[in-house]
Amino acid sequence: MDGGAGTYNSRTAEEVFRDFRGRRAGMIKALTTEVDKFYQHCDPEKENLCLYGLPNETWEVNLPAEEVPPELPEPALGINFARDGMDEKDWLSLVAVHSDAWLLAVAFYFGARFGFDKEARRRLFNMINNLPTIYEVVTGTAKKQSKEKTPNSSSRSNKSSSKTSRQAESKALKMPAPKEEEESGEEDEEEEDEERGNTLCGACGDNYANDEFWICCDVCERWFHGKCVRITPAKAEHIKQYKCPACSNKRARA
Repeated sequence: MDGGAGTYNSRTAEEVFRDFRGRRAGMIKALTTEVDKFYQHCDPEKENLCLYGLPNETWEVNLPAEEVPPELPEPALGINFARDGMDEKDWLSLVAVHSDAWLLAVAFYFGARFGFDKEARRRLFNMINNLPTIYEVVTGTAKKQSKEKTPNSSSRSNKSSSKTSRQAESKALKMPAPKEEEESGEEDEEEEDEERGNTLCGACGDNYANDEFWICCDVCERWFHGKCVRITPAKAEHIKQYKCPACSNKRARA
């Protein structure tokens, strides 16, 4: 297993970061929106298995590379053995931590391989550090941190007639700037813009961007890009209570 190394030919910090981001997105899917499929692949009866993120935003559970040394650093070995011996949430958190470590190892392996200087390594690290870790996405820590960064969250309750409040009721997030309350509107818009920018998708971990459709899970209260959970605005109109794939899968297994 080469983790997709043969298909990627990085030369700059930005290219390595795109590789990092693609692998990260795939691993987040495995541990959130596609967790039921991931759970089934991690059969404790099988040999040592690893979770690999691929540059095309997909993932796979597979045996480690046979060649020594491997072409890329290898992820944590034997993640399947702990599946049934731990609480599921703790197990997923443990896999997430090891996944973060592996992603950094791969990124800086590429940095060494392509001869990055100090400035290129700093640039790569800063781009990576601007994203929440997989562990933060899986455990919901990233969402808590983004809430703490918002200076005045109580201001949201003062706009019950605005589109923002209506979206909270419908659980669909597509937020043009509110047009009401002209006098205090500019300050409110700045606060809302900051909050939107700090909102992270529970599937891919990316920030909110203008003109994107989002939906909130009524169970875990995490927000998701509609495209990440395959929900369109039209479909959301007919959903009374939305459950994200992870929450739906947990109930199915129970």
